[in-house]
Amino acid sequence: MLKRKHGDRADWKRVLEKRYAQAELATETFAGHLSLLSIVKVSEPLCVSYGDSKLCIADDGYLWLQQFPSGKRHSVTTMFDSEGRIVQWYIDICQTIGLNEDNVPWIDDLFLDIVVLPSGETIQKDASDFFPQLAI
Repeated sequence: MLKRKHGDRADWKRVLEKRYAQAELATETFAGHLSLLSIVKVSEPLCVSYGDSKLCIADDGYLWLQQFPSGKRHSVTTMFDSEGRIVQWYIDICQTIGLNEDNVPWIDDLFLDIVVLPSGETIQKDASDFFPQLAI
């Protein structure tokens, strides 16, 4: 089963107030869509656990810069805290990247994700959810 994720996160109820911008870019090193989700106000922070560490990835003042490269099967979200420091890079492995009727980029997420922390540590997530997809 795939999960469709839109760049504007319109269905994200935790985010009470946000600003959203997007652009299409075509350079020698990147072709696709970029989006910037500026999280103004949340109902509560979103924190995740990686082993013994807990990391806040969405709170008031956080920014999510998302890359949706054309013709690729991944997207990258760079998450920044309210001070502009990178919290993590989140790489979604996806089946398809597209645009909805409002031209908002989306991915069909295959549930295999890679997280890269500023320390260089790499974490593979949701592999058990992904590998059953190979049988389809």
